[in-house]
Amino acid sequence: MKKVLVISYNWPPSGGIGVQRWLKFSKYLPEYGWEPVILTVDPEYATYPATDFSLLGDIPPVEVHKTRAVDWFRLLSKDKSKIPSAGFAMNTGNSFKDKVSRFIRGNFFIPDPRRGWNGYAFRKACEIIELEKIDRIITTSPPHSTQLIGYRLRKKYPGIRWIADLRDPWTDIYYYKKFYPTPLSRMIDSSWEKRVLQKADIITTVGGSLKTLLGSKAEGIEEKIHVVSNGYDPDDFRGMSAAFPKIFTISYIGSLSAIQPVDGFLDALRIVSGKGIQYNLSFTGPVPPDIRNTLSRCAGEANISFTPFSSHPTALKNMLEASALLLIIPDHGSSRSIITGKIFEYLAAGKPVICLGPPDGDAAGILNETGHGKTFDYNDAAGIAGYIEELALNRNPSYMPPPESYSRNNIAKRVAELLEK
Repeated sequence: MKKVLVISYNWPPSGGIGVQRWLKFSKYLPEYGWEPVILTVDPEYATYPATDFSLLGDIPPVEVHKTRAVDWFRLLSKDKSKIPSAGFAMNTGNSFKDKVSRFIRGNFFIPDPRRGWNGYAFRKACEIIELEKIDRIITTSPPHSTQLIGYRLRKKYPGIRWIADLRDPWTDIYYYKKFYPTPLSRMIDSSWEKRVLQKADIITTVGGSLKTLLGSKAEGIEEKIHVVSNGYDPDDFRGMSAAFPKIFTISYIGSLSAIQPVDGFLDALRIVSGKGIQYNLSFTGPVPPDIRNTLSRCAGEANISFTPFSSHPTALKNMLEASALLLIIPDHGSSRSIITGKIFEYLAAGKPVICLGPPDGDAAGILNETGHGKTFDYNDAAGIAGYIEELALNRNPSYMPPPESYSRNNIAKRVAELLEK
């Protein structure tokens, strides 16, 4: 069986949706003739935005190599709990200390503080490539510093085929300005982004809008960019069954931040309440105190529950026990291109999705394609309320089978085809 080296900073016990992309592809790639060899950071030296030890049980029987790492930002920070990640950038703190911290992150650690892993990972990758005669490598990001490892390897081993997998935008990510990058820092970061995109043999990303965005970064790269979407693993839902609560329950799974507007949704709930429709709200994942207070204050007589970050199986169970699932796309200039990983598990849960975001965005396109939900502009309170009313008054709710086109197994086949190029 042919081998491919997959270089990923995030690997269990790292938690969240992002880690599951290559965890699941690694599970299914052997069915298509490719044996993944994983290179990741030793959890003892890693800084993860979240941990989920339940994912350790999902690791397939593949070869996994772990190395040391240094996170310079964390070493210099007095508050060791503040990990510079997406959540770090989206914190609502506006104190001078918060701003200085973000400025340091954005201008002294380019492209990100995880770059302290690169030297260790590069040396180990060279050892693996030479020992196991590997001629295919995949680097997946964020953190985008991982792509610099692939860049160095491609230069050292010209005969290697390199797939650069970018799950999110790089310098166009919606929280980028929160780091207050200087013109020089932005130029350096953009230069690295362009060099990676030009050097990689194949570029993969999660949606059409992001493919277009990346293709605009350098001339002549459009043809080597391919969409490899995220998906769901049917095995994750094995042994679970859908339930339909007596009181209409809207559940949100995942982190919630200030750039995910809830005002239109809350206005819609007031309209629904005025019509005498009962509902409950459930939030599973981190919610900042100010947003939590706003939700609680505006929920009226509804029962509202908040559960901190939970294990992956618990999150799936909460999806299956909801009447409808809420998805809020971050409101930003690039929001059309955002496809959150959880949308695919929402599809697998078989419950209708109430999506707030650009009606012409990539996420909306998936819901329109599958018929698993509707998308509304953030402030379309009347439209949101109408859909909630339609769902709440449906006396015979039914489970919607997940679309097979988005199963991890089917998408892994697409990855295998790209590896053969």
